[in-house]
Amino acid sequence: MNFLSLYKRQLLFFLKKKIDIDKDKKANNLSLETLFIKFGSDKANYWDNKKNNGHGYTKYYLKNLNKLKNKKLNILEIGSYGGASAAAFSKFFSNSKVYCLDINISNFKYTSKKINIFGADATKEKSYKDFLTKIHISNKKKYFDIIIDDGSHKLDDILNVLKFYFKHLKSNGFYIIEDYRLPNYFKHLNSLNEPKIDKIINSVRKKKRFNSKILNKKFQNILFKEVSFIKNYHGIRKTSDVVFFKKI
Repeated sequence: MNFLSLYKRQLLFFLKKKIDIDKDKKANNLSLETLFIKFGSDKANYWDNKKNNGHGYTKYYLKNLNKLKNKKLNILEIGSYGGASAAAFSKFFSNSKVYCLDINISNFKYTSKKINIFGADATKEKSYKDFLTKIHISNKKKYFDIIIDDGSHKLDDILNVLKFYFKHLKSNGFYIIEDYRLPNYFKHLNSLNEPKIDKIINSVRKKKRFNSKILNKKFQNILFKEVSFIKNYHGIRKTSDVVFFKKI
């Protein structure tokens, strides 16, 4: 993604008329599933007015995160597309801020004082550092309570995002990877000579080393030391898989 393309997409984002969800007071008391459906997120069981074609992730989010509902959180979503799930999270976690990273923010439909949107390629180190500068946090600061990777789903991108952003997760925070088995199903999302996420999950659980050019031994030691538990689930679709890493 070159500078001109990013600039064009950011210009389209600023010119585009968006829905101000802060005016929608009725949404403040809706369930997470209803919010996902209302704003058009495929995390719901039902999406785009069709039955059972969503991922069905709502119950897993509630199982792991419902106790955080009323806390003041910093939530980072990588791969926000039109902002549907960001809108839902900003209503459900009503005391929280949501930070969105997407390579094409021109698709964004919603606006809120609680949603902060950044056009960037989250998988590139320069974009990662530029983002930290924009939100005024250091390369070592633990800032986010929840980090959600719903980006490109390419294996090397998933691993690079994990390497860049995991260090910024607070104690007792959750790092979530949606659709993490897509590289198992689709060759164009698979990276040669890198372990798939299901193998990494098993390796971290057993504290067993794995071969990776992206996640070196030092980073693996961080995962072994700092991940307190891992919960992975299968959703509605054949390719619907989500994993929650909780940090000590």
